[in-house]
Amino acid sequence: MAAQETRVVTKFLRERTDDSWTFDAARTHNKAYSALEKAMGMEPAALIDEVTKSGLRGRGGAGFGTGQKWSFLPKDVFPRYLAVNADEGEPATFKDHMLIEKDPHQIVEGSIITSYAIQAHHAFIYLRGEFALGADRLQAAVDDAYANGFLGKNILGSGYDLDLIVHRGAGCYIAGDETGLLSSLEGERAMPRIKPPFPAVQGLYAAPTIVNNVETMSTVPHIVREGGEWYAGMGVNKSTGTRIFSVSGNVERPGNYEIELGVTFRELIDDLAGGVSGGKKLGFFIPGGASSPWLRAEHLDEPLDMDRAAELGTMLGSGAIMVFDETIDPVLVAWRIAKFFAHESCGKCTPCREGSGWLEKVLYRMANGLGRPDDLDLLMGFGNTISPGVTWPPGMTTICQLGPSTMSPTLSLNKYWGEEIRARLAKDADRRTTLQVASA
Repeated sequence: MAAQETRVVTKFLRERTDDSWTFDAARTHNKAYSALEKAMGMEPAALIDEVTKSGLRGRGGAGFGTGQKWSFLPKDVFPRYLAVNADEGEPATFKDHMLIEKDPHQIVEGSIITSYAIQAHHAFIYLRGEFALGADRLQAAVDDAYANGFLGKNILGSGYDLDLIVHRGAGCYIAGDETGLLSSLEGERAMPRIKPPFPAVQGLYAAPTIVNNVETMSTVPHIVREGGEWYAGMGVNKSTGTRIFSVSGNVERPGNYEIELGVTFRELIDDLAGGVSGGKKLGFFIPGGASSPWLRAEHLDEPLDMDRAAELGTMLGSGAIMVFDETIDPVLVAWRIAKFFAHESCGKCTPCREGSGWLEKVLYRMANGLGRPDDLDLLMGFGNTISPGVTWPPGMTTICQLGPSTMSPTLSLNKYWGEEIRARLAKDADRRTTLQVASA
């Protein structure tokens, strides 16, 4: 039997494609803000316990326990803030974009519940600047929430006050790092900060801050409404619940698919996304966004499980699965990803600022028949300066993960095609020597 989606956060937006983003439709047909009404009758600590019980892990990439993160806030230190990361800039990742445009009230409700649970009175949704339609709909949802008493003073007569601000960023990848996002919110350049102190202790305006992803916020109302045990009953091992995966590349039906964690890559790619396009065979696939190491056909029957992915030397990351058929040159893909990271490096850390550019230049000549016999070894050599040990999970000489992420494509090339690429580089060198002799 072919795998099917398990729709929780995407159910409403799939059922009502014409008006799912409007207040009336969300309130009438999707029980919007009913979870908030329930939450306001609970103690904040009970909400945190319920989310912890659900096993929900952050959907932004790191996969850290959501309830556990909330519990890290120091006691009796105020003010404190919530920052919702809606900067989605990982290549081929477009799930948050869909949630923002198609069901913004779900995000707003989750943000209010989370703010109440952590007792923050100011919250921010940091939105990628290019999401123009999403910005309009998200701001309209916030305005509707204020107009109907779900935001502002004395929410639902509870005595709890909250202001929620939609802040549009300037469109840089590094703002997706939680500390880079906080720097940008404060009016600085989006550059990462050294940790510790962690944001939960000293974040926005040097106050305790929780940073959560859009999909995480969209999931919170369902957990509150149905209960943590209900959510924990889905998924596999410590990867509970459902998750949205953005499948792109050489597949018949690219798109966003919400599946119960534990479904295999084969079921997602073949059953839901229609398999490799054009009747071709799978070459390789990237399982968690451009920053994750790659997998090949022998991994198709592995489950979509965060911890199992780590055992395979990769991660589910941002939930972007990029599929490449047998005709695609992996060196060319590695160069294109390296070019992205070199462009997006903020320049704060020397290994990343310099190393990402070196990686891009060497991979460019390798992809264009200009490689030298020792180029792959050269990449692995100076990659050790960016990510000590050149392994996964990576060592770090940089403040944020962008530096080590630049090495993921090279790690994958060396792991799966090392001897083949070295032979190819030797042929490139022989061909150039022959041409030089002939032209002399």
